[in-house]
Amino acid sequence: MDYKALLVIFGTVFLAELGDKTQLATVLFAAEGRNPALAVFVAAACALVLSTALAVAAGTLLARHVDTRLLTIVAGTGFIAIGAWTLWGAVRNGG
Repeated sequence: MDYKALLVIFGTVFLAELGDKTQLATVLFAAEGRNPALAVFVAAACALVLSTALAVAAGTLLARHVDTRLLTIVAGTGFIAIGAWTLWGAVRNGG
C-alpha cells in the first residue's frame, strides 16, 4: 500500500469536507438534540461511507471510458466556477 497516496487522499478529502454542506447538516442534527450524538455520528458516517463507495465505483467506471486528464480538467473547472460564483455573490451582496 502506498502510504503517501493514502495520506494525500485523506488530507484532500478531509479538507474538502470541512465546512461542507454535509458537515453543516450533521452539526444541525447534533445541535437540535432530538437524537443522541452517537446516533448522529453513526448515521452520518455510514452515509459518507456509502457516498464515497458510489464515487469510487463511478470514478472507476468512468476512467475506463474517459481520459482521466479530461476528468481532472472538468473537475478543476467546476471547482473554479463554483468558487467564482460564490465570490461573485459575496461581492455583489456586500459579503
